[in-house]
Amino acid sequence: MASALTDKLTRLVKEMRGQARITESNVQDMLREVRMALLEADVALPVVRDFIARVKEKALGQEVLGSLKPGQALVGIVNRELAATMGEGVADINLAAQPPAVILMAGLQGAGKTTTTAKLAKHLIEKRKKKVLTVSGDVYRPAAIEQLKTVTQQAGAEWFPSSPEQKPRDIALAALDYAKKHYFDVLLVDTAGRLAIDEALMQEIRELHAAIKPVETLFVVDAMQGQDAINTARAFKEALPLTGIVLTKLDGDSRGGAALSVRQITGAPIKFAGVSEKLDGLEVFDAERHAGRILGMGDIVALVEQVSAGVDMEAAQKLAAKVKSGDGFDLNDFLGQIQQMKQMGGLSSLMDKLPAQLTAKAGAVDMDRAERDIRRKEGIIQSMTALERRKPELIKATRK
Repeated sequence: MASALTDKLTRLVKEMRGQARITESNVQDMLREVRMALLEADVALPVVRDFIARVKEKALGQEVLGSLKPGQALVGIVNRELAATMGEGVADINLAAQPPAVILMAGLQGAGKTTTTAKLAKHLIEKRKKKVLTVSGDVYRPAAIEQLKTVTQQAGAEWFPSSPEQKPRDIALAALDYAKKHYFDVLLVDTAGRLAIDEALMQEIRELHAAIKPVETLFVVDAMQGQDAINTARAFKEALPLTGIVLTKLDGDSRGGAALSVRQITGAPIKFAGVSEKLDGLEVFDAERHAGRILGMGDIVALVEQVSAGVDMEAAQKLAAKVKSGDGFDLNDFLGQIQQMKQMGGLSSLMDKLPAQLTAKAGAVDMDRAERDIRRKEGIIQSMTALERRKPELIKATRK
């Protein structure tokens, strides 16, 4: 996640912490480096200028000059201003409407709207205990309707059928009527994407918005788009009253500029972040925690939440009791540990949330190779008989 930006800002954080005094000269030097790091990460120039001006104003203030540890105070200012740029804290999704609460998903083709619609459905079902209906208004790409049907079923939500012969407005109104009659809490409306902004797309989505009057209009944007994300955000802001942003592909090796730019360009808060391709790979976006991750401070809270969700506590307690009783740790137990780690997103996902000083120690490890090695071990264990898994000492040389 934003690896290049994180690497540069982590190095700057180390240098800042070592400063004995904060002067205008070393603040200027530090801000020049921060400015270059942000621009190289595809953060919009107006956003960079505003960010640098705010940090400089506060860094040269009396509260920093009088600090016992000015270097640490400067790191704190950069951290707070990064969080402020992305929205400060958590912006909850608004479901305060007469059911069904209608949520409109908007964005360009390839941003991940359809998958994100299913991820959001799963999130609302599991975390908010809502009854969710999804519908596709993408009549230009028949595969999109089938794709939404498939991922909706995987998410445990209900799908409303549509066809390319229908108009998006008629589809959405029919789905809304069905949702009211069948007591759904939430209706998620997936919309058509385009490879680029065009007036026909904007007019269509404006008419759709006016017809269904959504309580939330979420702009889905690919975090790997860079400067294109800024232009897209500006166009959608002019066409629609956006209420929130969903950043997708935040787990990719992107430059990370979109996260810092789209909120300021649109004025809408970032509400969710896509952190994996799996249907449970949607996180509520916390600006302060995300700022810590960009600065290499990690996100231990997210790591604890991820582990808590992925670990079967009953199975863990049984394993602990088994080992304590002297029965040992067999290959069935090892396989269970591997599968639980995979449910947590794998090694890369866990490492991403650790502080930079810890991940630096594992810097020499090839994560892709390590993941492949784990999958290989899993395959080997699964090829064994039940008896061999319980008693590995029975495995002969010819089976090794």
